[in-house]
Amino acid sequence: MPIETTQEHYRSEIGTPAEPPTKKSPWLRIIIFLVLTGLVGFVVWRIYNNQQQAAATSTRQANALLNRPVPVQVVPVVQRPMPIYLTALGTVTPNMSVTVKARVSGQLLPVRFTEGQEVRAGQTIMEVDPRPFRTALDQANGALAHDQALLKNAQAEFARYQALFNAGVVSKEQMETYQAAQGQYEGAISSDKAAVENAQLQLSWCSIQSPVDGRIGLRLVDPGNIITANTTNLVVINQFHPIAVYFTLPQNQLPNVLGKLRADHRLAVDAYDQADTQKLATGYLLTADNQIDTATGTAKLKAVFPNTDDALFPNQFVNIHLVMEQRPNALVIPSAAVQNGVQGTFVWLADTDEKGENGTAKIQNIKVGLVQGQLSIIDSGLDAGQKIVVDGADRLRAGAQVIVSQARQGGAGGRGQGAGPNAAPGAAPGEGAGQAGAARHPQTMTNSAAPAGAGSNPNGGPNGHHRNNKEQQ
Repeated sequence: MPIETTQEHYRSEIGTPAEPPTKKSPWLRIIIFLVLTGLVGFVVWRIYNNQQQAAATSTRQANALLNRPVPVQVVPVVQRPMPIYLTALGTVTPNMSVTVKARVSGQLLPVRFTEGQEVRAGQTIMEVDPRPFRTALDQANGALAHDQALLKNAQAEFARYQALFNAGVVSKEQMETYQAAQGQYEGAISSDKAAVENAQLQLSWCSIQSPVDGRIGLRLVDPGNIITANTTNLVVINQFHPIAVYFTLPQNQLPNVLGKLRADHRLAVDAYDQADTQKLATGYLLTADNQIDTATGTAKLKAVFPNTDDALFPNQFVNIHLVMEQRPNALVIPSAAVQNGVQGTFVWLADTDEKGENGTAKIQNIKVGLVQGQLSIIDSGLDAGQKIVVDGADRLRAGAQVIVSQARQGGAGGRGQGAGPNAAPGAAPGEGAGQAGAARHPQTMTNSAAPAGAGSNPNGGPNGHHRNNKEQQ
């Protein structure tokens, strides 16, 4: 039995009263509750305070970023002549192409040209062994000499019998016999002369000459081979100067082109490389085919280029710009700078200081009249010399400070032969169009005017260069 139970039992037996139970104070519980509540409140306050400080720091950083100048690249609005052209994909074709074949059979002698050499019309380039043909010519000349001797004898016989007939010595039949023999030898001589001419012609054909001015290709037959007349291909000669380019246009554009041709307008044609950035050559439109291809609904046209620098090569693919008209004083900007938003079609202007290094960005609404390749012609909203942003516009807001990048200022582009239709505004002569902007498909037709705020694709913007920008002023 536990000791405490024994003591209580003993006390109960002797009559000693038991001690009352100890009671805890309610203030202790209140103090503990308050302490816990204070700790929880302090933790909550610290968390809230940290969050507020973090939000304030983020706000300060965002404001600092907003107030920080944005680096951009700008080009000036340029006023210059601008060609309005149709575009197409063309194939370079020799103006004349001749596959040389021998007109006589025989053994091919060593050639008289170098592969890739420029030759003139009438220049001897190959030769077939002429000895058999010289022998045939000698035989024909011998037969002619033989028949000429027989004719001379027949003429003498006829003269004698004619005198005897006139004297009444011989009959008329005898005289006519010698007269017929004379005519027979005259006919034989005519045949012999034709044989001689044919043998001379065959002998001249042993010397193979170039029929056109052009460039010789790779040799197809080596010297020493036996070639067959009008069968064996010897070499191909292509004419490079001038050279032709064939291209196609949709049938709905054909009436405008034919109308200018009928009016004796010589339409200029520019050939660009496969990237459509570097101009290779300038020529003129010669003619259009006499029918439309029913399978594609297009018409074939032929342009001729002088090609004095051999920039065009047969079977080369080029981008064709058929110039329909010239706008002498067009305001031109890169299509990459044109954007489309809720406020319509616009560009970002950079109002720079005197040094042209720092400035303020602002939105300028514009009206795009026409898109030509990577350039846009502006009808209204801009003046020549204003600087527009072509790179960094996605970080701009109205009134933002900007730092103009000097590296791209002026719109220097890729290398080209002069500032062609695709040259960037502000580019110096000799610089092509390497300006920022989406590459255009070579067969995209760019001659139709685009309304302001609308483009030629579902996304809006002329020629697909406009970008949606939801930032508002």
